[in-house]
Amino acid sequence: MRTIAVVPYDEKWSDMFEAESVLIKTWLGPVVKNVHHIGSTSVPGLSAKPVIDILLEVPDISALDNSAMRRAGYIARGENGISGRKYFIKGGDRRSHHVHAFAVGDVQVLRHLAFRDYLIKNNDIAEDYAAIKRQAALLCQNDARGYSALKASFIERHLQRALIDREGQR
Repeated sequence: MRTIAVVPYDEKWSDMFEAESVLIKTWLGPVVKNVHHIGSTSVPGLSAKPVIDILLEVPDISALDNSAMRRAGYIARGENGISGRKYFIKGGDRRSHHVHAFAVGDVQVLRHLAFRDYLIKNNDIAEDYAAIKRQAALLCQNDARGYSALKASFIERHLQRALIDREGQR
């Protein structure tokens, strides 16, 4: 059974992302247009579940080869609740990485990057988010859906602010 634990920021997370990014690019080759470190492990100083979230941008989501990802150690999970996404996990119950693949230009790419950048830019909000995540981890009793639900209103409220903030920077 997976355990949901929120731990203090680990500076090794960025190195883990870089190493996995090289692996994925090697296995997938020119199909990969961009690789981004997203999620809480991408925000310096932010407490997180110790799972590296990776966002892949590919020209055509249907061309992403599940067997190549399998050779890299990933298990395909379909869209997993987000239309247009291919989602992969690595590590089973001791999850180490998630890959979220989208076509270049998909609105979800913008949403993920805007939220990440907003948390990096707003340390006080990132600290509030860390507190919510620690509380959610305590309350959810290792139920991933429950954990996500307990964070949802905070994420949605601040995602809207992040998108407005990003639009204002253009």
